[in-house]
Amino acid sequence: MPNWGQILQEVKESAQKRHPHGPDLDGIRLKYIKALQAISGRAVISYASGWLQRRNEQTSYSVEGSDVHGLMECCYEVQERELDLILHSPGGSAQAAEQVLEYLRTRFDYIRAIVPLQAKSAATMIALGCDEILMGDHSELGPIDPQILVPVPEGRRYAPAHAIIRDFKRAKEECKEDVSNIAAWTPILRSYAGGLIEFCHQQVKLSIEVVANWLARYMLRHDDMGIPDGERSSKAKEIAEWFGSEESYDRFRTHGRPIRCPELLSNGVRVRRLEDDAALQDAVLSILHVNEITFNGPAAKVIENHLGRRYVIVEQKVMLQAGIPPGQPPQQPPPHLSRQQRRLLERKRR
Repeated sequence: MPNWGQILQEVKESAQKRHPHGPDLDGIRLKYIKALQAISGRAVISYASGWLQRRNEQTSYSVEGSDVHGLMECCYEVQERELDLILHSPGGSAQAAEQVLEYLRTRFDYIRAIVPLQAKSAATMIALGCDEILMGDHSELGPIDPQILVPVPEGRRYAPAHAIIRDFKRAKEECKEDVSNIAAWTPILRSYAGGLIEFCHQQVKLSIEVVANWLARYMLRHDDMGIPDGERSSKAKEIAEWFGSEESYDRFRTHGRPIRCPELLSNGVRVRRLEDDAALQDAVLSILHVNEITFNGPAAKVIENHLGRRYVIVEQKVMLQAGIPPGQPPQQPPPHLSRQQRRLLERKRR
C-alpha cells in the first residue's frame, strides 16, 4: 500500500484527469476501504472527522446523535453481520456515543474498532463498546471524564466535570475557614449555573456506567479474556473507572492524555496491535492518509462504507460583507486602475 506522499500524488493525478472537476477523493477513499474489506471479509465503515484541521468554530467535528443518520445510510443493504469500524474522532457527548454504538449493535453481532491515529473521549467510549480494538503503536485512546460547557465572560469554554466539582468543594472549605475568601471565589462561581454540580456528578456516572455495561456485554464475554461470568461486571466497572473516575482524573491530569496499547493491555482491554498484520496495517493507514487529505478541503466529517455509501458534513462558512451606509453612493474604484482591473473590482462588489 502507498504512503501519504504517494497517495497525495495519486490525488494530484486524479485532479489532472478530471479537470476542471477536481480530484476524485471519494473514489480514492472507496478504493482503499474496499482493499481493507477484501482483507478482513467484514463490512467496513469509516467514521472520520477533520478536527485536526479545524478551521471553523461554527462547525461540529464531534460525535453527535445526528451521526446515526449517516450510519443508517452506511448500513443500508449491508449483509455482513461483522463490522470493522474505523474511528478517527475527538469525541463528543456520552449520550451521542451511546446512540451511535447502540444503533450499530442492532446491525452487527461483532464489531472491531480500528483506531489508525486518535479516538478520544466519547470515541474512546465507542471503541470500548466494541468486541475488540485494533490500533498501532502510534495510535491513542483517551480518558472518558466528561467535559462540561461553561459560559464565561470571555465567551465559552469546556471544563472537566471533576474540576468543577472540586472547585465547589474547595470554595466551600476555604470560605468556611475565612469568609474574606468569598470575594476571591465569587467571579469563578458566578459562571456556574444552578444544578451544575449535580449535572457533573450525573455525567460522570453516565460515562462510567455506559462503558461498564458495554464491556460486560461485549468485550469481556469472549473466551480468550478468561473472565468467569460472575466476575465480569466487577471487572467491567474496574476498567470503566480506570478511564473516567476521579482517581483517573488525578492520574491522567488532562483530558487529552494519550492512552496506548501497553496501558490498555495491562488494564484488561481486549486490544491488538496493527503492526502484527502488515497488510491490514497498510490498508488502514492508507484510509487514514486519504481521509487527512480530504479534510484539507471543505469536508468536516465523513461517514462511509465499502459499498460507496457516504454521509458527508461540510464545513460551515460564515461570509461577512460590509454594507453601504444609507444615503451614500457606492465606493468608486481608484482612478489609477486599468479598465480590466476596474471591471473585475466592480464585478466582485455586485
